[in-house]
Amino acid sequence: MPQFTEVAYDNVKDFVFGTAKYPVTLKNGIVIGGGKVIPEVNFTLPPMAVSEATWPEVIRQYREIAEGISIRAKELEFPAFVAEIEVLPPMTFNPKWGAEVCKTVVDVVKKHEGKGGAKGAVRLTPVDIREGKGVTHMWRGSHWDRVLEAFELAADAGADLLAIESIGGKEVHDEANMYADIAKSIFALGVIGARDMEKLWTEIVRIAKAKDSVASGDTACGFANTAMVLAERNMIPKVFSAAVRAVASVRTLVAVEVGAVGPDKDCGYEGPFIKAISGTPISMEGRSAAGAHLSSVGNVAGCVCDLWSNESIQNIKLLSGFAPTVGIEQLIYDARLFNAAIARGPEATLLLRDLHAESDSQLNPEAYILQPEIVIAISKELVKERGHYAKAKKAAEQALLHIQKGCQDGKLILSSRETDYVESLLETVADLPSDEGKFIDSIAGDCEKFDPKMYDM
Repeated sequence: MPQFTEVAYDNVKDFVFGTAKYPVTLKNGIVIGGGKVIPEVNFTLPPMAVSEATWPEVIRQYREIAEGISIRAKELEFPAFVAEIEVLPPMTFNPKWGAEVCKTVVDVVKKHEGKGGAKGAVRLTPVDIREGKGVTHMWRGSHWDRVLEAFELAADAGADLLAIESIGGKEVHDEANMYADIAKSIFALGVIGARDMEKLWTEIVRIAKAKDSVASGDTACGFANTAMVLAERNMIPKVFSAAVRAVASVRTLVAVEVGAVGPDKDCGYEGPFIKAISGTPISMEGRSAAGAHLSSVGNVAGCVCDLWSNESIQNIKLLSGFAPTVGIEQLIYDARLFNAAIARGPEATLLLRDLHAESDSQLNPEAYILQPEIVIAISKELVKERGHYAKAKKAAEQALLHIQKGCQDGKLILSSRETDYVESLLETVADLPSDEGKFIDSIAGDCEKFDPKMYDM
């Protein structure tokens, strides 16, 4: 598998929102990363059962959501948007259901586009069902087959973009998060997860090419976002979650290494590293995703975004309207601001980008390492390494060293407890074997739920 040997952005002044080195052009002319930030509205059902009996209501809900966001985009005179469907587990277990949901949303979005509304694109994200008692192997068996079928049928139903939040290695990373164990995080993301990504995304890229859809990207949401949320609740160190975010970039980049072209998934806060290294456009979420989860990176997340997302929101009634319609409005206003700065020129663009970074970076270590100049600095070190394990080790080390220096320079405010953890985590990373085989031998037996046969290891 080819790996990147240099970064796409050497000059941090070129590393901005709305513009990617390798933009993605969709069939209806929407260009992602072509000089404008585009809103990506993500939605799901309200609390309800999904079954044969409720299926007509499920379809009605998705049709209502698509109508609401399409109409509001036209009313606000915004030229384009992406609608993302993160299907629920029953819709991957039954791929025909997922395809019907996809076609329902595609038909509504394209109907409004054909009547002079905003250009719309649909991203379909099957849920990764490869976990639980019935799974016999990560790359064989009925669960694997259904995931791939979900992509094939979604592409047939008109999905412009194909994505997933894949979970290979998550069983180990759950344990890593519980104990703030950076070695197990590196094993889960840089070894198991990277191998799973190569297998899975090779197939997704194949399907996308055959079906004339776009293999967009992945996210380490179940790994790094879980760490971030636990850190937000003061259950694990914030510096651990920041290191995990950097390590996650190595895993998520594998999709691009095997042929994905972006944009990556919105809940991948590791996206800036993917863009810095590969030049592909990225989707990011921040302050406008507070309806889905809380974070300390609400502004810095927007520094280099190409799609700007709300993460996900249920179709529930708020005072002003249904939540997805409210979501598209919030995203459109954010995108207007980004694009007004772009229209003013490079000076205004850099000012707005840097204000996004400065407003968050002093208060949280994960926000600190997402600053554009630090993202590029870490990325330059990652591309020097060969192999995903070596890259994962380097990612953790570099994130922690930048956090340490930020504290020393007074640019990052951390408690003494957090700074003590930086020292401890750095020592752990430094003591890890340089040889991947020796590392696997030293750690695999300590991972309670890891079954090497599931990954042909």
